Formats: sequence, C-alpha cells, structure tokens
Amino acid sequence: MTSIVVFGAGGRAGRAIVAEAQSRGLTVVPVVRDPARHPDLPGAVPGDVTDPAAVAAIVSGHHAAVNAVSPFSGPDQLARGGLDPDHFVKAADALTGSGVPRVVAIGLFSNLDGAGPLPEQFRAFGDAHTAGLHRLRASGADWVMLTPPASLSLDNPSTGRYRLGGEAAEEGSLSYADLALAVIDEIEKPTLHRTRAAIVSEG
Repeated sequence: MTSIVVFGAGGRAGRAIVAEAQSRGLTVVPVVRDPARHPDLPGAVPGDVTDPAAVAAIVSGHHAAVNAVSPFSGPDQLARGGLDPDHFVKAADALTGSGVPRVVAIGLFSNLDGAGPLPEQFRAFGDAHTAGLHRLRASGADWVMLTPPASLSLDNPSTGRYRLGGEAAEEGSLSYADLALAVIDEIEKPTLHRTRAAIVSEG
C-alpha cells in the first residue's frame, strides 16, 4: 500500500490532499507544527519541513512526501520580518536529502512564465518560492511542483477533472479538491519528473 507524508496538513491544500489520499486508501501521515491545534487531524505528528533530521525521520519508509507548507500569512508578516527568505530552500534541501523516493511540492503562480510580477508587498515571498524551485532543480531527487492559478479558492467548485500544462501561466481557476486529485495522481502514477507544471480545473 502506498504511504505518504503531508507537510502542512493543517492548511487548505494540505487538508484536501490528506482527504483525497485517505479516500483512495493510502496510508497518510499528516505533519503540522503543533498537533494540539489540529484535533480534527487524527494521527498528526509534529514536524518542521525545514529541519533535515526531523524530515528524514518522519519520511523514512514512506513512498512520497508532499510539501503543502506556506509560511506566509500576509503582507503584515513581511513588514514584521516574519518570513525566512530561505524557507523554501531549506525545505527543498530537507525533502530532497531525506531519501524519500518522490517529492511533490505546491508552487506559486507568479513563478510561472508569463505570470507577471507580484505586487511589491508580496515579492519577498515570491523570491523565496523561486529560490526553493531553483534548489529543487539543483537536486538529484525525483520531484514535481504543481502550480495552481491565482484563482485557487475554497469557493471554486470541484470538477473532478484538471489539466496539467507546462511552465507557462494558465488561464483558469482551480479548487483545492482538484489540486489534491493531481497531487495524489502524481504520487500513484507519476507523469512528471524534475519539473513544474501549471494546473487548472477542467469541466
């Protein structure tokens, strides 16, 4: 049976991914910083995706790891200096150095070709994401980064279908449920390796 680890399982994307994996009968280990804050996530374990030793211990024996962690809560956090500019680099290093066979990361739409620049207050976050992508590319691991459009939202209905593109920005919308479909598909039957891909809903 396929077993996966989901870092950032308490967030919107992470919860959808955990639910989709469980619906398919996969063994899932949800990882959050503080399990006590997520009593609705049975079996959640504490962990920091930027901690190499912790990541290696958590993913040992599993088939894949998903990075759905977002350390960014808004421009106020940037103003307070609360964003580590090396967050995504550290996460990439920890995951690709852990020995887990497959890494699936959630990307940022502004990094796609032709997406246009982020507003000034969000650029530090975009730059941090880009640095993490470069570090993934420099690794020898089997990884894929799935990048939703700017209109990723809980309000978007699930269509049960999605379209994977290339590295260029795609017009369209996406639900978290359809993002989760793609993530688990790329674990169970990988089609993309060592690349990123835009993803939008179909239907």
